[in-house]
Amino acid sequence: MADAKVIPFDDDRSRSGGASRPARRRTGAGGPGGGRGDGSAAPVSALPGAQVPEAGEEGGQEPGQPGRDVVDVDAGGSPTGGWERRIAGGLAFLRRRVTGDYDVDEFGYDRELTDQVLMSVLRPLADTYFRVEVKGIENIPSDGGALIVANHSGTLPLDGLMLQVAVHDNHPADRHLRLLAADLVFHLPVVNELARKAGHTLACAEDAQRLLEMGEIVGVMPEGFKGIGKPFGERYKLQRFGRGGFVSTALRAGAPIVPCSIVGAEEIYPMIGNAKTLARLLGFPYFPITPTFPWLGPLGALPLPTKWTIQFGEPIPTDGYPPEAAEDPMLMFNLTDQVREQIQHTLYKLLVQRRSVFF
Repeated sequence: MADAKVIPFDDDRSRSGGASRPARRRTGAGGPGGGRGDGSAAPVSALPGAQVPEAGEEGGQEPGQPGRDVVDVDAGGSPTGGWERRIAGGLAFLRRRVTGDYDVDEFGYDRELTDQVLMSVLRPLADTYFRVEVKGIENIPSDGGALIVANHSGTLPLDGLMLQVAVHDNHPADRHLRLLAADLVFHLPVVNELARKAGHTLACAEDAQRLLEMGEIVGVMPEGFKGIGKPFGERYKLQRFGRGGFVSTALRAGAPIVPCSIVGAEEIYPMIGNAKTLARLLGFPYFPITPTFPWLGPLGALPLPTKWTIQFGEPIPTDGYPPEAAEDPMLMFNLTDQVREQIQHTLYKLLVQRRSVFF
């Protein structure tokens, strides 16, 4: 079987041959806003002695307005939210799933599903298992498009998922990261659908520029399979960044480039070998051999609980360049080298600062 086909990020060809985009669904009255089916707000019970602001007054809430938490109280003035409210919210979520009363964008991104389900599944892995420490989150702009460029490692692409959680849970403006992925991701059953729902899309210049012009935060890992599948002996040594396609896309969109360095992912699956014949048979770019996999079976697929640090560097502006700068190969080479050097320097600095791989 042939090696997995990877569409390079700097390929400007049309994505018409890639995975098809799901159709946009229509949102009804019970959509992601969480209002009641008739569009009216649930009644609010006041605390003893407290006054409830009228709708339209400061501190009040317009009927059907989403986004404000309301705490109900019983006759004794005690909160009654708790499990009842969670169960009611869960049932309402399931109802919207069953009836199709939810919204996805043109790329298939389902924000409600991502916020309420996917992030809830990934968050314990980030907060408790890998204990991810996030630095420099203020370097991601509060509005408008931006391109986050990060190193890639770890045998399995858990670093991309942890990067998504880091932005989602730590940015004060509630930004969401849209990752660019290789076409192999969209050829895997189940993974394909989940990737689309989580906001990921094909790593091609057309999709990336469209997202940036929509004001989205886009994430790319230019090392690709060369970075994620490199031997353990080459850990934290950046691989080639390609021909600068991500720089060209950022220049066309006028979006800043935010370098990102991730420490901790290299050690979760120490790759000491590569079964190339088996990888070709399965259609994978590599088949990892680690100290625990495949020797311990499914238990060997458990990642090591390393301590992670994700640091976002100072953004590199691109809006000051003329439109024709996106076609200047020397400029793209210089900016690509600048981003790569900044990521590599930060990796070395973080490695010197960390006390241990696991603490």
